[in-house]
Amino acid sequence: MTTSVLTQKRQRINVLVENKVSFAGEHAELSIYDTYQDAQQVALHSSELLFCGMLTGKKVMHVADCQYHSAFLPHQSFVLAPGQKVLIDFPEASLQQPTTCLAIEISTDKIRNVADALNFKQEISNSDFFHYVPKLVHGQHNSQTQQLLEKMITLFSENEQHRDYLIELSLNELITRLLQQQSRELLLASCKQNNQTTPLGNVLNYIEQHLSEDIQIETLCKIACMSRSKFYQQFKLAFGVTPAQWQQQLRLQQAYRLLQTGERISQVCYQLGFNNPSHFSRVFKQTFGAAPIHIAKAN
Repeated sequence: MTTSVLTQKRQRINVLVENKVSFAGEHAELSIYDTYQDAQQVALHSSELLFCGMLTGKKVMHVADCQYHSAFLPHQSFVLAPGQKVLIDFPEASLQQPTTCLAIEISTDKIRNVADALNFKQEISNSDFFHYVPKLVHGQHNSQTQQLLEKMITLFSENEQHRDYLIELSLNELITRLLQQQSRELLLASCKQNNQTTPLGNVLNYIEQHLSEDIQIETLCKIACMSRSKFYQQFKLAFGVTPAQWQQQLRLQQAYRLLQTGERISQVCYQLGFNNPSHFSRVFKQTFGAAPIHIAKAN
């Protein structure tokens, strides 16, 4: 996950709380923060969007303007809107096991350019389906996003050939994932709160209501009133995954929540439509970086 250049810079410890090592790109800056001692109420904010990913340890995030207080753990993303402030606790940090987080500061102009490019390609409902909403985002990210973040650490910290071009490609992908996540959440919220119906919104609602079932693609095409090829193209563009992958993500997120409440692993497995406990454990670990038994034991 680390590189020789990054390792050398991190070994030069200037402060014990949020020791920062930064690397700049044209439209973004990537920083690695290491904290080596227990600390509370450490302030963090940025004038631009700040995409954070936990690498090791645990933080507790407090965002006053939305009364948000929650643990921030590895395999999770935490996105602060421009100008939004967060206070951070470090309950587990030590010299032997520092708490480490990456933060990518992204210009709003860059986000707008990616959104415009995505909207130009799509034919979903209107000309601005993709647009960034300046609000807090905190949740589990999938293995593809985790791999992308690890690749970006290398790209930013090493002076490789075509560095700037490769950073730009990775940045486009990261912003696209963020916009896709926000778009599907806004679409679902709009359908539920305002009783508005859209083809893809109806599909998402149907998948959510039939989480443990094997869903037929023909059924989803009928709900969306689209041909098979157009439905696949529009769904993948809007949400970044296929319908089957989207259902799998929902199942795993629900499994994580149920395990936290004390449900048995085998019960959760079969309740959510997984037919094989070993397969369930394997995909769960790939997604969250920990086996189901570790989530269950932690609670």
